[in-house]
Amino acid sequence: MRRKITLKQIAKEIGVSVSTVSKALRNSKEISLETREKVQAIAKLHNYKPNSIAISLQNKRSKNIGVIIPEIVHHFFTTVISGIEKVANKAGYNVIVCLSNESFDKEVVNMEMLANGSIDGFILSLSKETQKRADYHHLTEVIDQGMPLVLFDRVAHELHCDKVIIDDEAAAYMAVSHLIKTNCKRIAILTTKDYLSVGNLRTKGYKRALADHGIAIDENLILKIEDQEKSKDQIDKCKDTIEELFSRQQFDAVFAVNELFALTGMKVAQRRHLKIPDDISFIGFTDGILSKFATPSLTTVLQHGMEMGKTAARMLIDKLEENEIEERFNTQIIQATLVERETTRSIKKPS
Repeated sequence: MRRKITLKQIAKEIGVSVSTVSKALRNSKEISLETREKVQAIAKLHNYKPNSIAISLQNKRSKNIGVIIPEIVHHFFTTVISGIEKVANKAGYNVIVCLSNESFDKEVVNMEMLANGSIDGFILSLSKETQKRADYHHLTEVIDQGMPLVLFDRVAHELHCDKVIIDDEAAAYMAVSHLIKTNCKRIAILTTKDYLSVGNLRTKGYKRALADHGIAIDENLILKIEDQEKSKDQIDKCKDTIEELFSRQQFDAVFAVNELFALTGMKVAQRRHLKIPDDISFIGFTDGILSKFATPSLTTVLQHGMEMGKTAARMLIDKLEENEIEERFNTQIIQATLVERETTRSIKKPS
């Protein structure tokens, strides 16, 4: 039994673009007779059968971009969508947004639905369940059929596609180094389980910052929390887990890898009558509305979601409108910045 062949593989074998193969299979007169016959012969030899994604490539461009995000009630993802829409609409593209709700199955269903002739390319941030399972077959199918894909924020580096990220490890290093410079000695981290890429990278940055500043890494100060849907039960469970850390250990600062962990930690500290930032300092990730209006307001790492969205949209549209045979994939890194507010002390300048 012959192995299944894709548009991408046919294109590579002949030395033409995926678009040329698609047109040749439709017997388009835009393609020379020699190339059409060569493409059709290889397709017949391998019993090529187009799937829904390949069919969408063969149809006329829809001028629609599919965006799949893990959740909508999240300041970061809403700013990314705003950035995507600004660039896409200016270039004459519409944006269709779907939610995976952190579900692998929902992510797959959304991709299959949109790929069936509805959209020209995807911009996507992986769901937590997809990263936990490390199953990317739905993404490799899209890539193999030649449909442009841009991953952002939560990415899988083994996939050959364009990506837009911040350097999560460097951003965490910056945040923890700031705490150390404000004379914090024992810094706890509220992070996710290791399967979630951004949490894992931010934990690495935390550890590297401590090591580079000569502070021993205390595994008892590393709290890995199962970060699931934001239901009341899950938030209460998160709070209870953080309460246990405060009961077991003493520390003078907390670095949290997301806004929820940071604000929950602040609430626990305040219930224990700890003064922020005099007794304990806090830095979180994602500069959302809650961070700005918390009491005290939270020092955060700003991910620049708007810029990330704009960059992802430009990368995808460039791919859609170029006619190059050679495939080039880029990873664009957006520079994160630290927004200092009331939960950290000022760095004392030498007299």
